Amino acid sequence: MLSPLSIDQLLAVTAGEVRGRRFSGTISKVTIDSRQVVQAEQTLFVALRGAKADGAAYIPKLVEEGVCCFLVQRDWEIPEGLEEKASFILVNDTRLALQAIAAYERKLFAKPVVGITGSNGKTIVKEWLGQVLSQSYAVAKSPKSYNSQIGVPLSIFGIESYHQVAILEAGISKAGEMDSLQQMILPDLGIFTNIGNAHQEGFEDIIEKIKEKLLLFSNAKLLVYCRDHELLRDEIERSVDGQKLVSWSTLPGADFSVSVKRLEVQSKIILLKSDLSTFTFSVPFTDSASLENITHVIVAALSLGQDFPAIQEGLGQLKPVDMRLTLKPGLNESLLIDDTYNNDLAGLKVALEFLSHQRPKRSKILILSDLLQQGLPEKVYTEVAELIRSYGLDKIIGVGTEISRLAEHFGAAFENYASTDLLLHALDPDTFQNDLILITGARSFAFERVVNRLQLRVHGTTLEINLNALTHNFNFYKRLVKPETKMMVMVKAFAYGGGAAEIANHLQTIGADYLAVAFSDEGISLRKQGIKLPIMVLNPVEESFDLLREYQLEPVVFSPEFFRKLGKYAQNHAVKLAIHLDLDTGMHRLGFEKQQLSELKDLICAFPELRIASLYTHLVGADEEMHEEFSRLQLQEFTEMKTEIEAVLAYQPLIHALNSAGIVHFPEFQMDMVRLGIGLYGVEVTGKHDSALKAVSILKTSVSQIKTLAPGATVGYSRKGLLPEGGKIATLAIGYADGYDRRFSQGKGYVLIHGKKAPVIGNVCMDMVMVDVGAIEVKEGDEAIIYGEQISLKELADRIGTIPYELLTNISTRVKRVYYLD
Repeated sequence: MLSPLSIDQLLAVTAGEVRGRRFSGTISKVTIDSRQVVQAEQTLFVALRGAKADGAAYIPKLVEEGVCCFLVQRDWEIPEGLEEKASFILVNDTRLALQAIAAYERKLFAKPVVGITGSNGKTIVKEWLGQVLSQSYAVAKSPKSYNSQIGVPLSIFGIESYHQVAILEAGISKAGEMDSLQQMILPDLGIFTNIGNAHQEGFEDIIEKIKEKLLLFSNAKLLVYCRDHELLRDEIERSVDGQKLVSWSTLPGADFSVSVKRLEVQSKIILLKSDLSTFTFSVPFTDSASLENITHVIVAALSLGQDFPAIQEGLGQLKPVDMRLTLKPGLNESLLIDDTYNNDLAGLKVALEFLSHQRPKRSKILILSDLLQQGLPEKVYTEVAELIRSYGLDKIIGVGTEISRLAEHFGAAFENYASTDLLLHALDPDTFQNDLILITGARSFAFERVVNRLQLRVHGTTLEINLNALTHNFNFYKRLVKPETKMMVMVKAFAYGGGAAEIANHLQTIGADYLAVAFSDEGISLRKQGIKLPIMVLNPVEESFDLLREYQLEPVVFSPEFFRKLGKYAQNHAVKLAIHLDLDTGMHRLGFEKQQLSELKDLICAFPELRIASLYTHLVGADEEMHEEFSRLQLQEFTEMKTEIEAVLAYQPLIHALNSAGIVHFPEFQMDMVRLGIGLYGVEVTGKHDSALKAVSILKTSVSQIKTLAPGATVGYSRKGLLPEGGKIATLAIGYADGYDRRFSQGKGYVLIHGKKAPVIGNVCMDMVMVDVGAIEVKEGDEAIIYGEQISLKELADRIGTIPYELLTNISTRVKRVYYLD
């Protein structure tokens, strides 16, 4: 923060009133997450209230940890005994109060602030501009995609007095949101990247969206934009004072006329200014999107007064920015967190928080470079040390010269290498065994070489799982149910192909109440990986009774015979087991039928060692309107059956019937819990909310080889691929052994390369597939998308007459899973 705040200043800024013991110190840190408290006695905890949770629930624990000051909703009742231990600032809305504090802090920063908005590219532009400007200035910038109503205030709190420029990103999804962001950011220089259809559902039309985003620049001195986007150009030039505009275009008439010369691995960007001065920059990109983004960066840097040599030096160090915190499998059962583009304190905080949420490993290790252009080293590295200490790391490996200051804080737990080359020379991957390793540093240190040394090489094909999208989908369904309704999430079949351990760990972090697996060994694996949530086992067997007890797994009991066997086991071993009763109302797969209820009730009384954790049923056709009447009959029968069973119980088990489709179709039957399955993974089977969910996974591979074939050539086994006119094909490193279905053969399937369709030619092989790339500029090593946001699983499933579930669960375990936060 730029300036610590006293309790009186906080009261004035938030229009709040104070209760409890009056805080006499000053606040230098603000957090909304109880897990991110560093220097508790100087921290203000803001208790945000959401649809399903209230941050105030964590206050008693935080008081015990030494936090003395809290911002809470005015209607919150302070628990007995806490008033004499801490100060409570009562406000009408904690989110608005948080924004008011951020707006106050922002006004204390008298140096340039850059505000960035647009539909695409704004985060990349922010990162690249930060890297270029850091050649000349100490830069503060929003970490990751912290561009929301909450993310922007948290970004502002990261600005320190030693920073010379701040870059803040603003993102909105509906009308009315930009005003509050504008009041906090107050940019001196604005960048409007472009306009597109992202979040269009929140606006009447694209013009309304442009107008809303333009509010960010109401008081800006300069606004950088590209005149080649016609709708954007017309609205900007209609509504913004021309004296403020800094335009660029590939056509004449802009402040900067731009021409691009693409070479094999780089491009030359020539800028002709209206005064006829010329600048020529070399950039390491050739694709159109990167060239547009980097032109915004160059024009903004020039507008801020950075000189040509410094800009070119910064451009020379740029690489395509992977904005994601990525979790990758490492050698010897280790896990790597790849954050190799990042090099500031705010980003380090985000990365350490991500590390703290991962499943337990033998030790937690940080590999960190010098923090470049971050101000006074003695102050910066003291803060870094405090941050690292709060996350309980076991070992820190520093690379660079300034970072050696950490030695005085960590002693033997700290190693220092002057350069990445020296680290790599000393780095023995076998010294890491079952460790969690965060690798984060400046681009100039090329830490991707460290990642490459330590990561497990499984297969050229990867399945990338977006944990933010998973959270989005989870919260979408959570908002559809009542606050008290619990969420059971299905992680059977390797979490629908996504990798059960990492997904289960993430679900545990974001608030799932229960997990469900198909077999006992899946549950045992999760327990061994540190998953502590209750786990229901759908298909237990008698041979697993000992393991169910040992690993505290809760079996589904589906027949009188199985109930009797499990009950006798519990009696013989003098143990109590939690079980779930499956009631068959129409699936006719497993479960107790209505005529068996009398026998079931007798068994419940005979074996009190088996405690009924829940009663549930499966809906047969909740995803199809044609089966609605049958579904309602199922729900009616289930209600009657569960009522009869409840009559013999002295306690109340959980009651649940709805799957992903049922949550949408039958909200009045939420009962005590719902079971979220395919919807979590981005497939909305009812078709009602397709646009509301995000694709969670992207399956991608690479081009192994390209061949140009003569007319009449055939491709693949049985000569099924025909090229009467000849053409060009690419061989991809994926086949049916990886889960790419053989039914995609002979043109039924396609992939995307550089955003263009490349249809399958010939038969899909075990480890490879060939695609027609005659109309695409492609080279060996290029990326091919098998499915993801641009190729929906529904469409692919329809092409071969199957369902998305099958495509997801068929992905082989030899395909490397990579998890990331974008």
